[in-house]
Amino acid sequence: MFDFINSLLNRNPEKIKANVEIYTWATCPFCIRAKLLLWWKGVNFTEYKIDGDEIARNNMAQRANGSKTVPQIFINNQHVGGCDDLYNLDAKNELNSLLIQPSK
Repeated sequence: MFDFINSLLNRNPEKIKANVEIYTWATCPFCIRAKLLLWWKGVNFTEYKIDGDEIARNNMAQRANGSKTVPQIFINNQHVGGCDDLYNLDAKNELNSLLIQPSK
């Protein structure tokens, strides 16, 4: 059934090879929006919910070149930025090529 739905939505989750990680807060609208785009593309991602966890937020900031805002998104351990950055990559047709690259 999911194959049928994916075909209707023109989603090809079997082509997604990248390791995608996203740091979020539960009530953050930008986090929800970023996760919706990843879901729409059929991406299985690892979500780190860091609500109120300063240690996790500092770890995220260290990976994200000092950025402490959420979401912070990584594709194959490469920092791609936040929600707007993710949507900009998609608008420039660059996101799909990142998502089909296998993790190293």
